[in-house]
Amino acid sequence: MATASIITTTLPPSLRRTNLTSFHKPCKPLIRILTKPSPIPTTRVQSSSGSNVVSLHSAIQLVQLSPPTWESAVLSNLLIFLVGSPVLVTGLSVSGIVAAFLLGTLTWRGFGPSGFLLVAVYFVIGTAVTKVKMAQKEAQGVAEKGKGRRGPGSVIGSSAAGCVCALLSIYGVGGKSFTRLWELGFVASFCTKLSDTVSSEIGKAYGKTTYLVTTFKVVPRGTEGAVSVEGTVAGVLASILLASIGCLLGKIKVAEVVVCVLASQIANVGESVIGAVLQDKEGFKWLTNDAVNVINISLGSILAILIQQFLLQYWLP
Repeated sequence: MATASIITTTLPPSLRRTNLTSFHKPCKPLIRILTKPSPIPTTRVQSSSGSNVVSLHSAIQLVQLSPPTWESAVLSNLLIFLVGSPVLVTGLSVSGIVAAFLLGTLTWRGFGPSGFLLVAVYFVIGTAVTKVKMAQKEAQGVAEKGKGRRGPGSVIGSSAAGCVCALLSIYGVGGKSFTRLWELGFVASFCTKLSDTVSSEIGKAYGKTTYLVTTFKVVPRGTEGAVSVEGTVAGVLASILLASIGCLLGKIKVAEVVVCVLASQIANVGESVIGAVLQDKEGFKWLTNDAVNVINISLGSILAILIQQFLLQYWLP
């Protein structure tokens, strides 16, 4: 106590109020002090790692949004196109891939993942049949240009009607009662185009005899407006397949499968007539294959909606 009094007495006035017992607290080990990691870098690593996890979680949530948004549509298509690029380059040119990305984004926004999947099935089947007996088709001069790799004109020509249906659905034209009609028109347009592509490519590859649709005169393979039994049967089967997939995906009802198939075949006959009568004729040079495709799929889409509305509306549940 005497020692404490002396120290207290000799301390400056500003330190005399200090509790001297604090000087008796044990010191922290020097090794722990020297080896203790700096909190700042640790915080940064944890923050960066946490930020990445949050970003990934947010991206997954964005992709899974229902109903989809423009942001989720763009992100979903970007991921799918990156993963599926090896397949895309076999059937599309670079500019064709850009056009397909825009189509895919619009489809996802309008009809969700199921609508996108339907278009993906159409693309895979259409690309596959285009490659069938490619060497033979090239030798006969009836093969698609660029080894069957299609450009933006072909993509737009194949999807114009479907894009219109998607836009009509996105902006709610006609209200909820018309939503199913836009879905039906969407499915029917791709059933029509797939049927046309399959019938044409299989006809050029395996058709024993091809006939001009307007006169049934025998003509060479690849002639505009020509049809074959082999190609026609293959086209009908392709339409049935894609319409059935659309039904399984919930885009159309069972009875509407028949509607899509019927509309697609009527439209394809109409396209063959246009090809035979007008295409490559004087005054109709603007009527290219892509323009005819737009007419074809638009006709298939419109016919499906009209058939559903005026013939089957009382039969469908």
